[in-house]
Amino acid sequence: MSRIAKNPVILPKGVEVSVSSSGIIMKGPLGTMTQFVLPSVKVEQEGESLVCREIEGQPNASAMSGTMRALVSNMVTGVTKGFEKKLSLVGVGYKAQAQGAKLNLSLGYSHPIVHEMPNGIKVETPTQTEILIKGIDRQLVGQVAAEVRAYRPPEPYKGKGVRYSDEVVVIKETKKK
Repeated sequence: MSRIAKNPVILPKGVEVSVSSSGIIMKGPLGTMTQFVLPSVKVEQEGESLVCREIEGQPNASAMSGTMRALVSNMVTGVTKGFEKKLSLVGVGYKAQAQGAKLNLSLGYSHPIVHEMPNGIKVETPTQTEILIKGIDRQLVGQVAAEVRAYRPPEPYKGKGVRYSDEVVVIKETKKK
């Protein structure tokens, strides 16, 4: 059995869970999430915790039980605290502005870029060069952050572009004559 799946997921107060054979519905202070249950895993509620067990004889059941446990743990964190990605813009004239469900970016192109946020994702710009992407779904928050970063990834010579706040960009040395 997966070592990750051996640990139960503790449910904090204020989180309601309904487990069925097809999926899990989790309600918390920040919202509601649903997740389908992988066919080789059985999720059971034991008191104030959820336990993921593999179904014997299924291929990859051990690995999938660890994956399912991680997904359930991310659901609990999402409906209680939420997830957040912070991006920073590096470059002269690069700026961002949040307007409701849209993010307006000026990244040195001849045209402005408008990125629509999907449902469940909120965007904030504390300063013109910082972007905060928040939501309850960890995968969706990471995907939106990756899409925004893909408009202008950091280049290796000057470091200009959109980068994660904790990302380290290694600057290359320019050619010498």
